[in-house]
Amino acid sequence: MSELSELYQQVILDHNKKPRNFRKLETANHSAEGFNPLCGDHLTVYLNLEEGAVKEISFEGSGCAISKAAASMMTQALKGKSKQQAESLFKEFHGMVAGDSVVSDEEDASDGLGNLKVFSGVREFPVRVKCATLPWHTMHAALNNQALISTE
Repeated sequence: MSELSELYQQVILDHNKKPRNFRKLETANHSAEGFNPLCGDHLTVYLNLEEGAVKEISFEGSGCAISKAAASMMTQALKGKSKQQAESLFKEFHGMVAGDSVVSDEEDASDGLGNLKVFSGVREFPVRVKCATLPWHTMHAALNNQALISTE
């Protein structure tokens, strides 16, 4: 097993067992609900946007380990980012896991994804791509005042 695969498994398990920012954000001024009817993942992303920046972000819901870990790590990565930076990370993350861009194991974290690169292996399992991207699509919908998304 490669070092990245081992790290991927450890990170997924940790964030699944102890998800960060897993709560309803009472001060949210943007939110969206996401649902993947194929596997049953269902979550809500809450954002508090102030002056064009993500002041606070959280999520709640249920889903597989990949979905929950992706949501947990996403909330950590986006807190304090501008709306434009959040949109940029959304595109970069989606491109990485969907196989639209290639992120090699040797690349450093300067590309902006940082520890989110542990999800790069998801592209090897096409059925799991929607699990990893559901939180991101839901966050994107919340940023743009869309209430509900489905990844059918």
